[in-house]
Amino acid sequence: MILMKRFFPVITLCLTLTSIFTGCSKQTENYSTFTIWTDREEIVSYCELFNSMQSKTKAIIVYKKRLSTSLPPARDEEKPDLIVGSWLKNDSTRKNFRQIDSLLSRDCVDTQTIYPSLLEYGKAAGKQYLLPVSFNLPLVIFSTKNTNKIPDKYALSLDQIRDTSAEFNTVNKDGVYTKMGFAPSWDTEFLYEVTKEFGPCFKEKGTSFSWNEEKLKSAVNYIKTWTSEKNKSTTAEQDFEFKYLYTPKYRHIAFERTLLAFTFSNELFKISSEQLGEIDYRWVKIKNGLPAEDKIVSMAVYSKAKNPERAEEFIRWFFKEENQKLMLERTNRMQLDTATFGIASGFSSIISVNEHIFPTYYQNLLGNLPDAKSVTSPQGFPSRWESLKERVIYPYLTSAADTDTSRKKESMSQLLSAWSKQFD
Repeated sequence: MILMKRFFPVITLCLTLTSIFTGCSKQTENYSTFTIWTDREEIVSYCELFNSMQSKTKAIIVYKKRLSTSLPPARDEEKPDLIVGSWLKNDSTRKNFRQIDSLLSRDCVDTQTIYPSLLEYGKAAGKQYLLPVSFNLPLVIFSTKNTNKIPDKYALSLDQIRDTSAEFNTVNKDGVYTKMGFAPSWDTEFLYEVTKEFGPCFKEKGTSFSWNEEKLKSAVNYIKTWTSEKNKSTTAEQDFEFKYLYTPKYRHIAFERTLLAFTFSNELFKISSEQLGEIDYRWVKIKNGLPAEDKIVSMAVYSKAKNPERAEEFIRWFFKEENQKLMLERTNRMQLDTATFGIASGFSSIISVNEHIFPTYYQNLLGNLPDAKSVTSPQGFPSRWESLKERVIYPYLTSAADTDTSRKKESMSQLLSAWSKQFD
């Protein structure tokens, strides 16, 4: 219901903006227009700000729920000039974008201000096609009452999460858990993040993916060993989850039935500091880095854009610290931050915005901001990667990592075959 309430005003606004300009030529006496396709509703607010700050160029927004699979445009569609959204880094979409190396300079988009790994994420064959807009990081949360139990003040490795949470475990005289620090099986996204420690386990292959059996087996064995050695069994983990973990994560942490809960930065920091109360966090460290979530938001100029100069003008405007400060101020003033976090629901790709401006709005970030050199970027994945994870990879990991051998195991091939049939 919350999503629907957020969604309809955005669509209405998109339609309003479109109706203002529909019927206008791309070039008028007073201003020229260009079209942005996006799957991020926050971009509407940013474009309104851009339009209000100057009179020469106006942005028209077209909302595409499944942006990456909407490219290239249908023959009868108005072509975009600029594209802003998720799942843009893959072989099938790259041919739809222009090289934008000419924009990378101190006077245009200063590459020194952007997270290095995210800038690299936007390259193909040494050329820049995408510019990162925002990203999120995995983390674990805990009650400040248990700070003394947390071994690091910045980030925790998987081994640290495993060992620290096990020390919190408590069983009654019947051997039933009354407290359990953390369990891998409680969160399918956590299971997936674990594979990155042994990966890359998955690789883009056309519109689908391939997997490395050896690396994936190592990840699954790590999870199973964790469960059997620290929490007895997957069944014990799931029984505890069913009995106690029925409230939002930040609340069951506060109740101290469990020590840690896994989530991502956009989920944590969209909650007000008043609601969070005495909740603290640590980044999840994988391969000695902080892995950005797969769903990075990027920006690209369409290969057949009619107004590439206007699109580039917007890019230059967007990647200025002072303008992102205005975006955050506008979001706060209009109370648009009640359901989202930061820039396009994530950390800004501009380092200084996160370090200097974000703490003003997200006080929990004070003292524990992501280190720019530690942030690592994901691989490119097919456009339907989110669906593939939900329908294939998560079920596979849940099944394969289950220590109960009596339960049916589903192979990756079986799950992938079932998923593929929906597109036959």
